Amino acid sequence: CGTYRIGSSVEFDYGSVLCLRTLVEHGKKTVMINCNPETVSTDFDESDRLYFEELSLERVMDVYELEGATGVVVSFGGQTPNNLAVPLDKWGANVLGTSPAMIDNAEDRNRHSAMLDQLGIDQPLWSNMTTIEDAKVFCNKVGYPVLVRPSYVLSGAAMNVVRNEEELKGFLDLAVEVSDKAPVVISKFMEGSEEIDIDAVANKGEVIAYAIAEHIEQGGIHSGDATLALPARELPRDVFLALKDIAFRIAKRLEITGPFNMQVLRSTDGSLKVIETNVRASRSLPFCSKVLDVDFCRMATLSIIGLNPGSAIAQCDKQQELPYVGVKVPQFSFKRLPGADPTLGVEMSSTGEVACFHPDKYGAYLRALQSTYMRLPKPGEVVYVTLPDPVLGQHRVDKVCKAMAMWQSIGYKLAAGTADVQILAAKGVKDVTEIAHNVKDGEPRLKSDAVKAMKAGGIQFVMELSGSTAEISYICRRAAIDFSVPLVTNIEQCTVIAEALQRHGTSEAVVPRGNFQEGDLVEMETYEEVMDLKN
Repeated sequence: CGTYRIGSSVEFDYGSVLCLRTLVEHGKKTVMINCNPETVSTDFDESDRLYFEELSLERVMDVYELEGATGVVVSFGGQTPNNLAVPLDKWGANVLGTSPAMIDNAEDRNRHSAMLDQLGIDQPLWSNMTTIEDAKVFCNKVGYPVLVRPSYVLSGAAMNVVRNEEELKGFLDLAVEVSDKAPVVISKFMEGSEEIDIDAVANKGEVIAYAIAEHIEQGGIHSGDATLALPARELPRDVFLALKDIAFRIAKRLEITGPFNMQVLRSTDGSLKVIETNVRASRSLPFCSKVLDVDFCRMATLSIIGLNPGSAIAQCDKQQELPYVGVKVPQFSFKRLPGADPTLGVEMSSTGEVACFHPDKYGAYLRALQSTYMRLPKPGEVVYVTLPDPVLGQHRVDKVCKAMAMWQSIGYKLAAGTADVQILAAKGVKDVTEIAHNVKDGEPRLKSDAVKAMKAGGIQFVMELSGSTAEISYICRRAAIDFSVPLVTNIEQCTVIAEALQRHGTSEAVVPRGNFQEGDLVEMETYEEVMDLKN
């Protein structure tokens, strides 16, 4: 499993523990290797033998040989053990589940992209990086922005959106440094696309359980930092079935036995484009298991050891009919990371997550946000906004202006900098208080009127939506964190929060405090009970 850190946390401990318990249940002797004592998988009674050792090839092989193991499971501990599949196989270990060669075909960006081409499955235009000159030619051909993607990395490490030629060389050098023995792929970045997560389990290439969840944020936010809604009620049925078909075809081609995860983009023209396939349990697998009431980890483990796991396809096919929605939101530790820029991108930043349920995604989203200790503003309080940088497109500015009109209509007072007040007024959003964010590079941040207002409690909520890495934008974001003012940096989040508050406010019905009544969804214990409630 490895230590808790950004990208590898308790979600993988969950998978490892359920795998252990399933193995024990079926009479298998179990050995756990994990150097982090703050996990359930390192409890003395979870495995027959426990080793507090690093997850390196040498240490794993030492334990494997000492214990006389008959096989090793790499599917549940995250990216680190997955990276060991090929070398373990070369050193003679019996890697259970999907073959190391097929894991390599999925992890290697070049081979994965070539496989999609062979299967006729759409993907963003891509090229394998050979030289910086070739990279420039490709980028100029498809147009910026592009996405630089190393292979075999944790949590999008060194993955970056490149918007111009000046940024290209620096990001390519970083990607090669992080992934020097595996290909670096450059692909067209699909702005405005919706991102979709697919978690599934297959047995000898046949999918036996699956979940399709939609991101609230558009593509470009790492799936570990994104807000997931399951079931994906708003997906048209034909799109849902097309996604299912893609997952089934890839599982068959890779001969997957065990868990796997996919990220797919639904572009503005309606086409579906696969970004990546991870042949391992993902951090969203526990969430999917709980929402659908399907034990993905147990089914995957039984498949891996050659037993009959059965099939949950019939139940998974009806997921869009569920009378509730689960929403999973990330939790961040920016307050404990002085100086860190609290913004979201293709490299993961979150250190935890919370999931909540509600009859609709808006109520579930509000519950989940407040469960991360985000204080949502009350009507009449001041919401400060900075509009998107115009270089990112006028459509983004228009989208935020529309959201601000919604915030204002439900009783919130808006404030913004001088230029943004004028843009909002031109778009019909009037009566916006001007609070200048006028600090210059090198000046103390308290020179800014907006920062002073945050510190004094005159601003109760900040939406820094510029999308800019400029110092003045960073100062605004960082000040919100340092002065404990709730911060949103994503346009889609800004819009969905407004819609959620418009529907539900901050009422007891959305954030219950223990006043549950018989028949409430939270009292339902099984999938069958919930479906009966729906009928």
